[in-house]
Amino acid sequence: MRAPLAAAAGRTASPTTARLINDRLALQLLQSEGPLTASQLKRLTGLSRPTVADLVDRLQEAGLIAVVGESGARRRGPNARLYGIVADRAHLVGLDLRTHSLTVAVADLLGRPRAERTVPIGPFGAPGDGDRPARDAPDPTAAARTAALAAVDATLAEAGAAGPHTLAIGAPGLIDPATGRLGGSTPAWHDALIGALRDRSAGTVLLENEVNLAALAEQRDGAARDRDTFVLFWLGHGTGAAVVLDGTLRRGASGGAGEIGFLPVPGTGGLPSAAGCDGGFHSLAGSAAIVRLAAEHGLAPAPDDTPEHTDAPPAEALVRDAVTADGPAAFLDALAARIALGVSGVCAVLDPGCVVLGGEIGRAGGDPLAERVAARLTRLSPLRTDVRAGTVGGRAVLRGAVLAARDAAQDDLFGSTP
Repeated sequence: MRAPLAAAAGRTASPTTARLINDRLALQLLQSEGPLTASQLKRLTGLSRPTVADLVDRLQEAGLIAVVGESGARRRGPNARLYGIVADRAHLVGLDLRTHSLTVAVADLLGRPRAERTVPIGPFGAPGDGDRPARDAPDPTAAARTAALAAVDATLAEAGAAGPHTLAIGAPGLIDPATGRLGGSTPAWHDALIGALRDRSAGTVLLENEVNLAALAEQRDGAARDRDTFVLFWLGHGTGAAVVLDGTLRRGASGGAGEIGFLPVPGTGGLPSAAGCDGGFHSLAGSAAIVRLAAEHGLAPAPDDTPEHTDAPPAEALVRDAVTADGPAAFLDALAARIALGVSGVCAVLDPGCVVLGGEIGRAGGDPLAERVAARLTRLSPLRTDVRAGTVGGRAVLRGAVLAARDAAQDDLFGSTP
């Protein structure tokens, strides 16, 4: 697929455009295949030997590739040189913002992790240990922002990076596509931190909804790697969805695609409104609703499962215990029936063919919950839909942030060689 693209570009594009396309093709191969010799690049790209020699020189001069070793038993001469991407050419930062915590990851240009840390933020916005927030801070929001920035700087220092080329932030709430601002009911320190990062960064700062980033991680590294079209169902404190159609994430006109908490469904005893999603799908499948459902089946969270001021939804432990400890099958069946109502509504509109259950509760339910949802869905919808458990795990939002930062950095660097 790649070689004809390069050849066609060489015939129809200007020399400058053809060089950029060929350089990008070579860099993509070096990323996916690892270090390669010039001869291997020639074979994989279908380009001529002189063209490959020129692009290798250009990419070396731009600081994007370097000789990283030699290939072959004899290991001698220019033909044996192995070229690899200079991963430290740029550093990336991914952030996962939660109500009471911040997780930071620093990665290299290939997206490989270099350092990571999680910092708890107290419920009043000030840095704390979760159970003992700094309530007396004169300005809790400013204190939280300072603690979060310090965490970013410390993680960069641990990774040996002076600063990020690109920084991607995953946050709950709507991202206005016109202004790039975070909307919805979110902690004040989130806005303060995002503003501070934008003010002080010399590189690119990306802001994306957390569920969308989790979908990116599942698309690249997880359960949806073989799908161009799918929907990620996020089941955590609340509910949400990310929509990927024909390989492209769809955010909607106002950034609200996937706000399934507002989806009217039977069984809630009411209807959602513009002011809140009570009465919508959220009232069936949000964490608080699942806790109530579990209580109806004789299940209650253990005291240690719901520590105060953490970001874990209480229902996560209940679902996990029901799966791992052979809990009441009736509870999982009832939960699957509720989730299937939301899934069927989305399938009726989008027909994605694949739904991935993510978020803390989707992850806790794993394959047993996904199989139950799939079975229930066949009774509700005539559309064939594969239901899968997410596989990226608890770092899906963070991984998605790193991948988004990697894409943006590579678009900038790989497309700007001389």
